[in-house]
Amino acid sequence: MLQHAHAGAGGYIRILGRKGQYNSSNSNNKLEELEEKEIMELVFKIFFSLFLVGLCSLPAYLYCILWMFPGKNREILRKQGIKGPPPSLLNGNISEMKCMGSMEKKPGEDSRDVSHNYALTLFPYFERWRKDYGPIFMYSLRNVLILHVTDPDLINEIGRSTSLDLGKPSYLQKDQKPLFGQGILRSNGPSWAHQRKIIAPEFFMDKVKVMVGLMVESAIPLLRSWEHKIETNGGIGEIRVDEDLRNFSADVISRACFGSSYSKGKEIFLRLRVLQHAMDKPGLFTGIPCLRYLPTKNNRHIWRLDKEIQSLILDLVKEHKEEYTTTSDKDLLHAILEASTVDHGGPDAATRFVVDNCKNIYVAGHETTAVTATWCLMLLALNPDWQARARVEVMDICGAHTPDADMTRRMKTLTMVIQETLRLYPPSTFVAREALQDMKFGDIHIPKGINLWICIPKLHQDIDIWGPDASVFNPNRFASGIFGACKLPNVYIPFGLGPRTCLGQNFAMMELKVLLSLILSKFSFSLSPKYCHSPTYRMVVEPEHGLYLTIKRV
Repeated sequence: MLQHAHAGAGGYIRILGRKGQYNSSNSNNKLEELEEKEIMELVFKIFFSLFLVGLCSLPAYLYCILWMFPGKNREILRKQGIKGPPPSLLNGNISEMKCMGSMEKKPGEDSRDVSHNYALTLFPYFERWRKDYGPIFMYSLRNVLILHVTDPDLINEIGRSTSLDLGKPSYLQKDQKPLFGQGILRSNGPSWAHQRKIIAPEFFMDKVKVMVGLMVESAIPLLRSWEHKIETNGGIGEIRVDEDLRNFSADVISRACFGSSYSKGKEIFLRLRVLQHAMDKPGLFTGIPCLRYLPTKNNRHIWRLDKEIQSLILDLVKEHKEEYTTTSDKDLLHAILEASTVDHGGPDAATRFVVDNCKNIYVAGHETTAVTATWCLMLLALNPDWQARARVEVMDICGAHTPDADMTRRMKTLTMVIQETLRLYPPSTFVAREALQDMKFGDIHIPKGINLWICIPKLHQDIDIWGPDASVFNPNRFASGIFGACKLPNVYIPFGLGPRTCLGQNFAMMELKVLLSLILSKFSFSLSPKYCHSPTYRMVVEPEHGLYLTIKRV
């Protein structure tokens, strides 16, 4: 019994012990809950305090970036005698530019009355400010201070600068990142110099001459489609040609630089075109840097397109690698792939290097050439005498043969027509540079961060430089070449200015000569009554409503 009693007492003691442990554990849990609650409250208070500090600091921050810092550079320029329209605190001169632009907007002209001086309509504020403040003036796009230059001597000095401290504007790098990334068109400094070293040799004239056959092959489907439309419509066809020219140019750049036809790269080009329009889409908050990161409907659309384009390009790269194992031919894509193996900061950076440069070449390689060919056909349609002269030259040189590199070199009249088209409708609408460090041009000290802008169409139609017929289509002005065309040949800059002049200009000129000579040898054309002359600016100046031509066989 004693043993049983002892056992019972021991059990009771163990129960009391467990109960004490339970009470102690319960107490500890409550303490932990209290401590966790206090910690959460403390964290909330800290974040709320930081939010309040940030909210209170925001006006001061906006004041600094929108007014104080640009104001210092504005004062430096003002002391050197450079003036400009007074900016507002939040928008700079954007509101004034939009107001003047809407006032000057005119309905499109019909085919009987076409003015080539479209800069007055698209950019009326530049002419207004030039009259008010002189050939060099400043204006603001929110916190971006721009020095607008029309003085030929200063433009010449800017063009001669080889300093890496003069680069592409950083705000454009950010705004257009989905379209160009850090490819050759938007990179600066050593990165740009490295990419130029890779890409430039692929567009030297000796390599361009070899590509003439590819250009002819790409033109054949276009010519056949026009012939079919003409035959279907009883010998005369009314055709919208700008999309056909864009497809042709896309096929050429695909074949020449990436080893694939347009059918393989079609989805890339279509998405790049959609992406370009999405990024051109105006909005209430356009130009406010931080808002590009917000998940708005348009931003989500841009991000999705960017991912899709990257995926398509990487698929093309994979296919190219597989094809290259069976051939010894090297193209531009192969050169880019070889360069990407250099240390760029890891595999992700190497991938971006390839994707960004492919996007740059796709956009620059087909968009500018296609729009130049479009304007050239429009001008030839408006000027049947020059169309006839160019056709006679092509028939005399080529006869029944397709053009080759030697034939295109001898096409003097066609070259003059193209040069005059590039003068009136240059593919590069603006030269835009940023002083990445303090610089000096002439007697003007340019502080770091100042953007230099040159409006090429306005420069190309300056009466003081080109004469009273500056806005008239007159290829004869190039009869003695560019140096005999005007008083100051250094201001003829259709492909840009200085070391960053378009690397593909030889390629573009050859492509234009091949395409136009083939079209002239097979067709005669005039402007369709459907055509409405309304140039619009979408990174390049293009026909807002397309180009409609009435075409028949020669």
